[in-house]
Amino acid sequence: MHLLHPSILFINFRWIDALDIFLVAILLYQLYNLVKGTPAISVFVGITAIYVFWIFVRAFDMKLFGSILGKFIDVGVIAIIVVFQQELRRFLLFIGSSEFLSRNKFLARVFHPAKSGFAEEYAQVDFSLLLKACFKMSESKTGALIVLARNSDLNFYINSGERVDSAVTDRMLENIFFKNSPLHDGAVIIRGNRIIAARCVLPVTEKEQFPAHYGMRHRAAVGITESTDAVALIVSEQTGGVSLSVNGTIRSNLNFEKLKMYLDKEMGR
Repeated sequence: MHLLHPSILFINFRWIDALDIFLVAILLYQLYNLVKGTPAISVFVGITAIYVFWIFVRAFDMKLFGSILGKFIDVGVIAIIVVFQQELRRFLLFIGSSEFLSRNKFLARVFHPAKSGFAEEYAQVDFSLLLKACFKMSESKTGALIVLARNSDLNFYINSGERVDSAVTDRMLENIFFKNSPLHDGAVIIRGNRIIAARCVLPVTEKEQFPAHYGMRHRAAVGITESTDAVALIVSEQTGGVSLSVNGTIRSNLNFEKLKMYLDKEMGR
């Protein structure tokens, strides 16, 4: 009586296979986080289902069906690049930004030697003037959208507006967003303690389940924080509420103390 070899009875599972599964799970999880709530989620689920089905077809050695799906998968790589252009950009920005690298100080210094400490730009910045402007505009229900740059390059959005290059003061921000000002429509971009540009055009979020009570300023704030690692402050023209947007999420109706606490945390202070 011949005994079966152990390799036939059991799958030869190595530690590298466990690492492989773990890395793929992380990749899929991050991709899902980028597309959830957007129309791209349906496409993502469909492509994932087809790929899993193709793996089973190959496992059962269905050559004809496997070859057809294989051709589809080959062409599908190009389709993924086209369909998920914005999502892939956000994913690559996430990988290369301090949001991902700052969790490991060594990696931050290696990949961002000049930018690893973006908080150094804001270390001596007095946020009280910025916050004072936000809550004074809140009292008068003056709509405002202010973007604080971190590591992401915002030159594309800066060039869409008007260069200002001014110190951050409450009066300057109030004058910019005054309803009769030619610069009030759009966003202000700040880097460090300088107002770089005003009247900037920002991308709006494509989330389908975005709350209906938020206006276009909130959509633009979420859009810029989805696409970059910037932080956005919003003053609602309808309610006067002050909100903070980071990583595509919004914390709304904040008071002075909470907004300062969140801002200090996000700016590494």
